[in-house]
Formats: sequence, structure tokens, C-alpha cells
Amino acid sequence: MFSDELKNISWDETTERIASKTDADVRRALGRSRCDVDDFMALLSPAAEPYLETMARLSRRYTEERFGRTMSMFIPLYITNSCSNSCVYCGFHRENPMARTILTPDQIEDEYRAIKQLAPFENILLVTGENPAKAGVPYLAKAIDIAKRYFSNIKIEVMPLKMEEYRELTHHGLNGVICFQETYNREHYQLYHPRGMKSRFEWRCDGFDRMGQAGVHSIGMGVLIGLEKEWRTDVTMMAHHLRYLQKHYWRTKYSINFPRMRPAQNEGFQPNCFMTDRELAQATFAMRIFDHDVDISYSTREPAYIRDNMCTLGVTTMSAESHVNPGGYHTYPQALEQFTVSDERTAKVINARLKELGREPVWKDWDASFDYTNGIEWKGNLKGNDNSNHEARVF
Repeated sequence: MFSDELKNISWDETTERIASKTDADVRRALGRSRCDVDDFMALLSPAAEPYLETMARLSRRYTEERFGRTMSMFIPLYITNSCSNSCVYCGFHRENPMARTILTPDQIEDEYRAIKQLAPFENILLVTGENPAKAGVPYLAKAIDIAKRYFSNIKIEVMPLKMEEYRELTHHGLNGVICFQETYNREHYQLYHPRGMKSRFEWRCDGFDRMGQAGVHSIGMGVLIGLEKEWRTDVTMMAHHLRYLQKHYWRTKYSINFPRMRPAQNEGFQPNCFMTDRELAQATFAMRIFDHDVDISYSTREPAYIRDNMCTLGVTTMSAESHVNPGGYHTYPQALEQFTVSDERTAKVINARLKELGREPVWKDWDASFDYTNGIEWKGNLKGNDNSNHEARVF
């Protein structure tokens, strides 16, 4: 299990190694066709900041070699905000005096229908709070069963499950799981997660092993940027984790997320650091140079100008027209959201903008484009421009 491996990787020593990287270390990493974690630390370090344009060009090249000029589109659906955890940074924490919602099967189906009217989405992410007593595996299985009537690719972002439970859900049609470790700093982890199942560091960390053992097709990873002051150390630990998983569960596809903390409603937690736009770009480029095959995802947490800029430089998956409250597309459109969405453009507008930037939005993973859904013409499918010769510029 990775939690055992992690005991042998010192947080403080990793922080020091990143800070000590030199210009020569960065140039060495940039010259390698395949990087190890030590190279990744150099690319992530302050010493790499003068090489951001070079990293951008490499990131674009590796992305287009592996993914072409496509952008996979998905949409999240929050089906419950009921939660038994007390995460100090989350708007859904159990002490927050807010209305709790668990969508019924009929309401879930209403949400699916509403989503299909927005755009030809075939990739959906089902999101819940962590309340296994009221919204556990049987509830998730039912939601997946219904989703199969509307979507081709179904992922979940829920509480960590047992291996047998992940396997059971794959039999219902589950394709992938996204889980944010939040932070790999074991010493500080419980400060942010004082109560509830999420307070068990090892259980969450080893959930990725259980996904791999269950044969989950796609696993998504991420740390919550802002929990720890040393965000570079956290991202490096995630790189260690990625390499471990690829070695042990090599049939699985992996994706990486860099969610920057945004203030949740009705709570006062302040991030311990703020990642700048340039630092976000650097982390993205470093990850792409480190691993040419990993999927890199940006959600609507990020503002439109950043998503537009990065869509040609390393990002391969984006959400669109997201609502981060249960039933936000149809049933309860005014309910309290978990965090504030930054990119509020419609899916049609995002689709057109991606095409203007020379990207081909992919709504169904095995089709280059999908012009019709439910008999309704998709008006956003506009002829795009080929900007492949434009210089890679970073903010």
C-alpha cells in the first residue's frame, strides 16, 4: 500500500531538495525524454521559473503527440451534500447549518435530462458528500444504473470505498473514480480533517490501491492547493504516488488535477498559501514533461482566461457549465454550492472558444465530434482555427 511507501519519503527533506534545485538541474531535466521524480522536483522548483516558456513549448509538444488537439469534456453532478465529515475548509462540513439534500432516483434522472439539454455530454462525474449511512454503495449503484441510459462514461467522486465495493460498482457500469488526497502531509492531515471517516489518513491514501485492485479503468488524483504552505512538496508527493500506481496497476489510466482553494460559503478557513497563475502553469507543464500520458484536468474552479490559455499547453480535460450544488441543473438550482465557480460560460460558448483556439472538443471519448444530441442540433460546433504555429506564451 502506498501509505507504507510514503513513510519512507520525508516531507521536510523533500521540501529542502526542491528549494536546493539549481539552474543546471532544471536544464538537465528539460533535456531528458523521460523524467523521474527528482527531475520533476527541478521542474517544479523556483529555479525553473526562468524556463517557463521553454516548459510551455515542451508541454504543448508532448500533449499534441499523445492527445492530438482534442479536449475531453465532462460535467459534474452533485447528487447529495449530506456529509459526516468535519473538514475545516469545506462548505459541506457537518457543522455547517445548511439544508441537506439527497436526490431521489427520479430527481437524479431529471438532472440527467437537464444536462443533456445543455450540450452533448457523454462523460459525467457523480459527486457526493461522505455519508455512507444515507448515500452509500446501493445509492451510488442506483444512480449509475440510471446514468447508463444517458451517458457513455460514468465516474464518481465520493468517499473512499472498500475494494469489493469499487468492484461492485464497476459491474454496474462505473468507469472511473476521482479522489483528492487533499494533502500528503500526514502530520498536518488531521488538523484539516478532525472528525469523520475522512480523518483516517491511511484509509484515504490507500483507497487508490483498492481502486487499482478492483480494476477501475480510470483513476483521478489531486491535492488541494492551499492546505499546505509548501504546495510544491504536496505536488511532488502526488508524483511519487502516480509512479507507484502506474507500476502496480499499469492497466489503469490516470488523471491529475490541480484544484486551487476557493473560499467555500459559510466558513472561514483561509488557505495557507495562494498559488499564482504562473505557478499553476508551471505545475501543469512540469507534470506533462514528467508524464506524457497522464490526463490533466482543469475544472470551472479556474477562470475562463486561464482555461483558455492552458487548453493548448497541456490540459486535456475540462468541465463545462458546472453546478456544484445538489440538483443544480433542474431540481434545486438555487441551493448552496460547495465552492464558487469561476468559469460561468455556457457549454456552447466554451465549445466555440475551444474551436477558435484550435482545439477539438470531444464529448464522447471515441468520437472526434458529436454534432447532435437527443435530436437537437448542437449549435456550438463551429469551424475552428488552427493556432498550432502560435508561440507558446504564458500569462
